[in-house]
Amino acid sequence: MFKSNQMSNSTANVVDTNSVDRIAEGSVLDGNLNSAQGIRIDGTVKGSVKCEGKVVVGKTGVVEGEIFCQAADIEGTLKSSIEVKDILELKATSHLYGEIITGKLSIEPGATFTGSCKMGGVVKGMKEEKKEAQVSEKTA
Repeated sequence: MFKSNQMSNSTANVVDTNSVDRIAEGSVLDGNLNSAQGIRIDGTVKGSVKCEGKVVVGKTGVVEGEIFCQAADIEGTLKSSIEVKDILELKATSHLYGEIITGKLSIEPGATFTGSCKMGGVVKGMKEEKKEAQVSEKTA
């Protein structure tokens, strides 16, 4: 009976390790980062970030490499390109230098963005038109 009480108490203190991964402020990761869940970056990442969930770059976060993810909130600094399948949100404190490829884009007043942006189905249609034009030029 005492043994079963200990087991129930230990299960109450179990931490879900499949929750959001985190790079804390002051930490520097030099290399590529892959995650099946969400990632919060408050430190510095020098390398690419691939995430099947949401990437959050906090106010003190810096990413010097490409980001590939489902969704993203940028409050800090990104120095490269970002590819987001769903929605990219640039908060007022964000600084993004590079290329954006996203389904949807939200930019708060005060955000800094220097680079290019390809968004939604319009880009897809433009690529198809360019391919058709190139094919017709080659066959003519």
